Amino acid sequence: MVNLSHPSEFLLIGFSSLGELQALLYGPFLVLYLLAFAGNTTIIIMVIAVTHLHTPMYFFLGHFSLLEILVTMTVVPRMLSDLFTPHKAISFMGCMAQFYFYFSLGSTSFLILADMALDRFVAICHPLRYGTLMRWTVCIQLAGAAWAAPFLAMVPAVFSRAHLNYCHGNSIDHFFCDNAPLLQLACSDTSLLEFWDFVMALAFVFSSFLVTLISYGYIVTTVLKMPSARGRHKAFSTCGSHLTLVFIGYSSTIFLYVRLGKAHSVEVNKMVALVTSFLTPFLNPFILTFRNETVKTALRELQRLKGLHRAA
Repeated sequence: MVNLSHPSEFLLIGFSSLGELQALLYGPFLVLYLLAFAGNTTIIIMVIAVTHLHTPMYFFLGHFSLLEILVTMTVVPRMLSDLFTPHKAISFMGCMAQFYFYFSLGSTSFLILADMALDRFVAICHPLRYGTLMRWTVCIQLAGAAWAAPFLAMVPAVFSRAHLNYCHGNSIDHFFCDNAPLLQLACSDTSLLEFWDFVMALAFVFSSFLVTLISYGYIVTTVLKMPSARGRHKAFSTCGSHLTLVFIGYSSTIFLYVRLGKAHSVEVNKMVALVTSFLTPFLNPFILTFRNETVKTALRELQRLKGLHRAA
C-alpha cells in the first residue's frame, strides 16, 4: 500500500488494457463526438432563431441539447487525447472539477427531461389550461431549479472527496473521474458518503424518472381516448421519440449510480458510461427533433434565413 493520502494527481487507466489498439478507437469516437456536438448545436440555433419554436417544449429541448454538449465536453476531449498519451495523468483538483461538473450537468439533464414530460402532460391532458400552467415564468423557474439544485447538492459531495485519505494508490480504472473507481482508492470510511450519493441519485435521477413515467402514463391514457386516429398517431409519435431517449438515458444511469455499494465490474461500468458519453448525445438530435415535422420545417426556415443573409 502506498501512502497517497493527498495525491497531487491521479492516473486514468482508460483503455490502456488494449495497448496500441486503443488508438483505433480515436476515429469512431471523434466522429460520434463531432456529430453529437454539431447536431445539438443545430438544435440550439434553431430554437433561438426560428420564432415558431419559441414554445415551452422547445425551450426545454434547447436546454437539454446544451446540457448534452456540456456533459460530453467534461469527459470526451480529455478521453480522446489520452488515447495517444502513455502517461494519462489528471491533477487532483482537475479530477475533482471533472467529477463535479459531470455529475451536476448530468443530474440537471434528467431534471430537464422531467420538465419536458410535464410540459407534454399539460399540453395533452390539459390543453385548455396549457397557456396558464406553462407560462414563461413557470418554465424559467422549472429550468432554473433544474440547473441550481444539482450544482448546489454536489458541493458537499466534492468537498468530502477532496478530504478523503487515498492510500490505495492513485490509478483510476476508468477514462474519467467516475464515482466508484475514485472511492475504491480511499482508505477512509466512505459508507456515509456512498449513502449521500445514493440519496442524491434518488432525488435527481430516480425521482425525475418517476415523474416522467407518471406523466406519460396519464398521456397514454388520454391519447387512447382521442376519437381521431390522426391525433393519436401524432401524439404517440412525439411521445415515442421522447420515451426512446428517456429509456436509453435512464436505464444506463440507474444501472451505474442508483444503487448502494462500490464493488462492481469496472469494465461493465466503462461500457455503460460510453453510452451516456457518446450514444445518447449522438442520438438526441435524431430521436427528439430531426424526426419531428415541426423541426424539419424549422430547419428549412433556418436554411432560408441563411440564404437571405448571404444574398444580403
